Amino acid sequence: MTETVGTPAAGGAAESGSGTKNAARRRGGKGAPGLRITRVFTTEGVHPYDEVTWERRDVVMTNWRDGSVNFEQRGVEFPEFWSMNATNIVTSKYFRGAVGTPQRENSLKQLIDRVVGTYVRAGVEHGYFASDADAEVFEHELTWMLLHQVFAFNSPVWFNVGTKSPQQVSACFILSVDDTMESILDWYKEEGLIFKGGSGAGVNLSRIRSSKELLSSGGNASGPVSFMRGADASAGTIKSGGATRRAAKMVILDVDHPDIEEFIETKAREEEKIRVLRDAGFDMDLGGNDIASVQYQNANNSVRVSDEFMRAVEAGGEFGLRARTTGEVLEKVDAKRLFRKIAQAAWECADPGLQYDDTINDWHTCPESGRITASNPCSEYLHLDNSSCNLASMNLMKFLREDNTFDAQLFVRAVELVITAMDISICFADFPTKAIGETTRKFRQLGIGYANLGALLMATGHAYDSDGGRALAAAITSLMTGVAYRRSAELAGVVGPYQGYARNADGHQRVMRKHAAANDMIRTYHSNDVAVRKVATEEWRKCLEIGAVNGWRNAQSSVLAPTGTIGLMMDCDTTGVEPDLALVKFKKLVGGGSMQIVNQTVPRALKSLGYVDEQIEAIVDYIAEHGHVVDAPGLRPEHYEVFDCAMGERSIPAMGHVRMMAAVQPFISGAISKTVNMPEQATVEDVERIYFEGWKLGLKALAIYRDNCKVGQPLSAGKTARKSGEPEKVVEYRPVRKRLPKKRPSQTWSFTVGGAEGYLHAGSYPDDGLGEIFIKLGKQGSTLAGVMDAFSMSISVGLQYGIPLEFYVSKFLNQRFEPAGMTDDPDVRIATSVLDYLFRRLALDYLPYEKRAQLGIFTAEERAAQVNGENGPSSEVDLETLRSTVDASPQPAAADEPGRRPGQTISPERVGSSTELLELRHGKAADAPLCMTCGTKMRPAGSCYVCEGCGSTSGCS
Repeated sequence: MTETVGTPAAGGAAESGSGTKNAARRRGGKGAPGLRITRVFTTEGVHPYDEVTWERRDVVMTNWRDGSVNFEQRGVEFPEFWSMNATNIVTSKYFRGAVGTPQRENSLKQLIDRVVGTYVRAGVEHGYFASDADAEVFEHELTWMLLHQVFAFNSPVWFNVGTKSPQQVSACFILSVDDTMESILDWYKEEGLIFKGGSGAGVNLSRIRSSKELLSSGGNASGPVSFMRGADASAGTIKSGGATRRAAKMVILDVDHPDIEEFIETKAREEEKIRVLRDAGFDMDLGGNDIASVQYQNANNSVRVSDEFMRAVEAGGEFGLRARTTGEVLEKVDAKRLFRKIAQAAWECADPGLQYDDTINDWHTCPESGRITASNPCSEYLHLDNSSCNLASMNLMKFLREDNTFDAQLFVRAVELVITAMDISICFADFPTKAIGETTRKFRQLGIGYANLGALLMATGHAYDSDGGRALAAAITSLMTGVAYRRSAELAGVVGPYQGYARNADGHQRVMRKHAAANDMIRTYHSNDVAVRKVATEEWRKCLEIGAVNGWRNAQSSVLAPTGTIGLMMDCDTTGVEPDLALVKFKKLVGGGSMQIVNQTVPRALKSLGYVDEQIEAIVDYIAEHGHVVDAPGLRPEHYEVFDCAMGERSIPAMGHVRMMAAVQPFISGAISKTVNMPEQATVEDVERIYFEGWKLGLKALAIYRDNCKVGQPLSAGKTARKSGEPEKVVEYRPVRKRLPKKRPSQTWSFTVGGAEGYLHAGSYPDDGLGEIFIKLGKQGSTLAGVMDAFSMSISVGLQYGIPLEFYVSKFLNQRFEPAGMTDDPDVRIATSVLDYLFRRLALDYLPYEKRAQLGIFTAEERAAQVNGENGPSSEVDLETLRSTVDASPQPAAADEPGRRPGQTISPERVGSSTELLELRHGKAADAPLCMTCGTKMRPAGSCYVCEGCGSTSGCS
């Protein structure tokens, strides 16, 4: 395989950061040094577009809950191997031009050409290539990789590059705030501009004096928490103004700030307010009408903890809170008690997370230019204030050979090309503020990362939470960052190191040595990780050698981002550093419709574990039916762990996620976007343990989420996974009204209770399940008749919003008021009131035996059988009558279904995403928000969420 080779130039360290001031280095200067690019993926004389088969598709995206069309563009052109999900997302999110006009992009070719053409022209202009021929090869290689989903730039590149809009390429921003009103107001304005462009920002408020300090005028200061209110309101307003996605922000406060306790408890107190308002009848769901009245909901909060504080926690000592203006200790607190408060608040509402300040700054390449005080909203980008980072992610599954070995050499060449492109983008990029532009051009921070790690580990037969899995992940991550910095050193020889390098040379070289030393400490277990680490070791050797002469072009090179939307663009099974969500996925079909499918990683993993085709087919069929591998025919129990996922029957423990983060952290310039999910039954002590181990294991940042700790999320009636042998429980979503069709089955009873005559009319859904009732009692126009009409209406609406019938039965059973007494119903001989009779009758007709037995409601025949000692009806629960908002029964795929493989079935009609499918499989609600664009349930992507239906994200990926 040919290589992408740089031609370093001695003395390049004196070159300016932009690479544009030396005219001799610009294209047009004959003999100017530049990169020699050799072909890796492409064939000379054949354009990448001519190697694939193209087809026209119709993209029609609807809100699956009400059928309304959110987006429509017909006749778009994509390669035949791109999934419909990827097609939908790229068409709706990234194609530019007004829909329905000739100017609208309608082909993936146009999109790739728009972006790649801009990169290549900038590379030529700024002297990156040795010749026009090298520029052409670079263009073809980049095009081929994007076309074949080998990597993807972050979303702002696709939104903006090559358009008339500002050429913003960065998704992640860090701001700064000083202890002045002017600076605070600038913070509000700068955040607003960033949110308007669909990106996110983070800020540390620790410079703002505390509420326990005096102003120069003699009055008390407001403190940073008070100013957070204004910023939160601003973010909420701009979020609702039609940006490409929701505002994403991070707010950080140092642990020694005098207002730290108020900051810690801020969101926990608001969460309690949400509960109180919800119980009072207000709409406090995500996107609800009343949720806007709650403060601090638009930001992730993190406490920046020091080693001094963590050692005080460990020793049970005191810790000083310091004045912002003088640095003096204003108050001493018990470190353990304060740490407990952090864990308690995180247990209650998932905030705050922790950022480990000394660890972050120990890996800082530019310590002479200032400390790292903050991060972007997802905590993966950590660098100087007023800076930004543009991201790109590699699809790891594209480097897995047929024999399940990782192609390290091919990966090396791909990373070289991507890093080169990412650095070129800084030459032409626009930035939201002057300060951010200046800092980014001076330090040229990059953030290469990857997606599909979880799929790669499963495919190679590694459990995510295993020594072997962590070794392979660490080796690949080390290789990626080693190549990125080696290429950065080569670029420094061509177009100069970053402008801030000379001042920070010692610090940068020290961090490079730390990375290389960590690489040597990787403990390998299999030939795969041994081979990858060997290549990584050589790359770090070259990196140090070339960097000692040239310096480096970039102050940082790598992060692990959520890869939400771009992960779907690349048809990745897993995002970022995450494991697989579940073994069964929800998939959209090119011809319309959808289906559920066992992940294609599963058969590959089984093959790598030594199973034959017949065994694989049987196991896949079992997974398709049950959603997990427990008791799968022929599958050895010792292999169960390979198929452990983030959710489901066998979910990865919280510490398993932390251990994986710790394995790859030493090889990342920044940090890792990931939330460690914890079960609902986790304790505050468990949270303390996770946060403490994160520090011990050398993480830079860590956040947790305990299932069902927030009110503002979809609700569930079945929040615990069912045990073996129990009937499947059915998930009920947040209140969404399921209206009855115009034509529906119904039945009417006449009844008499204590001499009072009336009628009960009940209407059902076509797929069964009570949906409405009408009660006729008393003369038309009487007070009683009016009350009964209003009562019937309220019960009917409640049923349509998913309130279970058994709940109403339990509430109205045995209510006592006149009329009461004998009835004319053989199954209900005596009633204590009309309502007592009506809901007993409804229970008998619409509830299964098990539910009625719990309530003590039986037919005359069942009571007779009990008297005679006979068994009641089968204990099997009638799931059809329990359904209220979804149809959970999978339907077999048609025999002629195109592309059908063993284990596939048509997706349940009322399911809109993999997360919802997983909920139905396991009877356990996922704490993920509903997409504000199309209404489907989003799935986790790092510390954010992504919608599989339309690609919308809740963060900055």
